[in-house]
Amino acid sequence: MQKQKISRALISVTNKEGIADFARALSEEFGVEIISTGGTARVLSEAGVEITPIEEHTHFPEMMDGRVKTLHPLVHGGLLARRDLEEHMKDAEDNKIKMIDLVVVNLYEFEKTVAKEDVLYADAIENIDIGGPSMLRSAAKNHAFVTVVSNPDDYEKILEEMREHDGATTFETRQKLALEVFRTTSAYDNAIYQYLFETLHIDEIEKTEEGSEEFKAAEKEALFPDDLRIFLKKQQDLRYGENPHQRAAFYKSEDANLFSLANAVQHQGKELSYNNYLDADAAWAAVREIDTTACVIVKHLNPCGAADGNDVVEAYERAFESDPISAFGGIIAFNRSVTKEVVDRIEEHKHFVEAIIAPEYTEDALEALKKKKNCRVLSTHGGLNQGSSSLEIKTVEGGFLVQEHDEVSEDPAEFLVVTEQKPTDKQMDDLLFAWKVCKSVKSNAILLVKDHANVGMGAGQPNRVNSARIAINQAGEKAAGSVCASDAFFPFTDNIDVLHEAGISAIIQPGGSIRDEEVIAACDKYGIAMVFTNHRHFRH
Repeated sequence: MQKQKISRALISVTNKEGIADFARALSEEFGVEIISTGGTARVLSEAGVEITPIEEHTHFPEMMDGRVKTLHPLVHGGLLARRDLEEHMKDAEDNKIKMIDLVVVNLYEFEKTVAKEDVLYADAIENIDIGGPSMLRSAAKNHAFVTVVSNPDDYEKILEEMREHDGATTFETRQKLALEVFRTTSAYDNAIYQYLFETLHIDEIEKTEEGSEEFKAAEKEALFPDDLRIFLKKQQDLRYGENPHQRAAFYKSEDANLFSLANAVQHQGKELSYNNYLDADAAWAAVREIDTTACVIVKHLNPCGAADGNDVVEAYERAFESDPISAFGGIIAFNRSVTKEVVDRIEEHKHFVEAIIAPEYTEDALEALKKKKNCRVLSTHGGLNQGSSSLEIKTVEGGFLVQEHDEVSEDPAEFLVVTEQKPTDKQMDDLLFAWKVCKSVKSNAILLVKDHANVGMGAGQPNRVNSARIAINQAGEKAAGSVCASDAFFPFTDNIDVLHEAGISAIIQPGGSIRDEEVIAACDKYGIAMVFTNHRHFRH
């Protein structure tokens, strides 16, 4: 393996942590000449490290408030020269270019700057690093001869390798460090692109009249650009994917909401599996829809149990009663703090749970949950994120489908009662609860609710009438007097016939079928109240 001894280093860092000790070791242990810039040079000098200021190396002053200091042939020539090419080394000798064997650079903190709520555009632009990425890329390109360090965590590893190899680094190490550089600079450039893109399009949107065609076009271009860039960071490798033969990993978006599943704190239990993540996400999304104290139990992405109550204990009991069989092995989500009393009830029911997710837990609840060692316990920093501002992305073979999350704002005051029979206040209250939960059921979705609790569900069927039959069969005697939510319109009256036979008292649905009048007439015939919401909530 080719080794390259380090005789001269250029150090210019924003993050000064550990840099003085690293530079001192380079100088005192290995006799490395240290070239440094601006603030870094001051820190090193104050720490007693002998340095050569960059202007002495280039014979050119730093200028333009530090914008121009390392963009010089005496720097980049020393980084890019191939030591194995005679013509390169002759060019260097003729132009008095000294070789630079080590570059230590980390970049202006652009991401932190633009993350500030009151950041000025001019400040953001000033924090775009030019010289740093240029040096990193030059050194990384020539990693056959140059060692490049962009992460302070690598300082000690470099010193250990130099001690082992008489002041040299191995090609394998330089190659890995170069890879880290290009990962760093690509992410850095992406952050700059995203900020400028969003700023530009926000300005364009603000220049147009809200609701106008120009406004809609500018808003759509901002949401769905020609070049969609996604930056994800791996959080963990998973044991496997949906099935044991599929490999999988979990990645987090850089802009993940603090109260989202991605940022949840795991207090105990094994690592979440691929399917755990999917079900926990579905449960968390469902329970967030409900304003009252609520519990949702999800199995295979569907809320098999959903209810609210005066407290979390009552909410859990009623959600569990929705479908105790399906609840076994499910994931429970609460939208309020979990108490020890809830944990006790879960234990009394001998309810095996894969995971529980909630904003927070009382201390005695966490202590009680330790008895359920295999249960993953997740908290979301005490809060609930009301939906996601990011895009929803799904894969198809050879491509991706991208859409906004289903976060439409609906005002029940604008819902339309279309039948002669008007829903009672109690029926309307149940219909609104059913509508919120139905949004989380796989299409074709039929949900039966009584007293703010799910009593029957038909999900994922190729036709809606079979979903209705499944929901009714599951509800049994509880179907009579319950209300029904349908995620999309009824294409035929056969659904109404089936629901009427089961004793359904009221229905809520989007409307929009070419046979709406026939469906309304069937409801009028049976004395069923029907409400149109004008929004469909398919969930494939």
